Amino acid sequence: MAAETSTSAAAGSGGGSWVESYTGMSTDNIKGLVLALSSSVFIGTSFIVKKKGLRKAGASGVRAGVGGYSYLYEPLWWAGMITMIVGEVANFAAYAFAPAILVTPLGALSIIISAVLADIMLKEKLHIFGILGCVLCVVGSTTIVLHAPQEREIESVAEVWDLATEPAFLFYATIVLAATFVLIFRYIPQYGQTHIMVYIGVCSLVGSLSVMSVKALGIALKLTFSGINQLIYPQTWLFAIIVVACILTQMNYLNKALDTFNTAVVSPIYYTMFTSLTILASVIMFKVTYLGL
Repeated sequence: MAAETSTSAAAGSGGGSWVESYTGMSTDNIKGLVLALSSSVFIGTSFIVKKKGLRKAGASGVRAGVGGYSYLYEPLWWAGMITMIVGEVANFAAYAFAPAILVTPLGALSIIISAVLADIMLKEKLHIFGILGCVLCVVGSTTIVLHAPQEREIESVAEVWDLATEPAFLFYATIVLAATFVLIFRYIPQYGQTHIMVYIGVCSLVGSLSVMSVKALGIALKLTFSGINQLIYPQTWLFAIIVVACILTQMNYLNKALDTFNTAVVSPIYYTMFTSLTILASVIMFKVTYLGL
């Protein structure tokens, strides 16, 4: 994986040059790294709290897995939701500082946390292959983090919009939306309760688009806070609408997956699919180069 370093990143500031020379990462990447790690802790914990809330709600109402929303009245589920929101806010901030290829793989830590807590708190036994899978996730994520490429410098949200409306990314987005609708209307009614890949497929496909929109919105807010107002652009608000729509969709089907299947299975499969699709979307949209290409 060959990292591309822009001229501005190579120049760096006086306070961050020694960090770049020692770690090969910019100060912005390091900030993104710290935020992404803290995000994983909160998100990994939230899986367990939400699962306990879903179990409690399902015992006295219609389960989420079969279309019920009784969990909305369960305080424990809301505690897990708030924990996840805190993690997602940290994750959102991380995307404003670092490439999606660097931030997303760090979700591997949330897998370790959720797997260990599921074994302790939910009595969902983590077998040897589960442990091996967690180790492989960490090794793969570490490799990506150490060699994460620098993305191009973005000077306005309009520039992100230009990238998002290029033919290659529009083609990817069209395929993702088509696949999502097929899963929702064709396969979920028939296989949702028996095949975990159906729910997780929707979450991962939609998630890859939400990450690109979150990245764009994060850049817009970062530039706005630095004195370059991006809120005047309609593209900023359109990205915000896309983020909300994607997150609501992910939350709905992730709840169904957690209520129907083992947490120790849902978490790593979701992480793997979500990360792979996000890296693909990032490569197409931001044109980052890796693997020596």
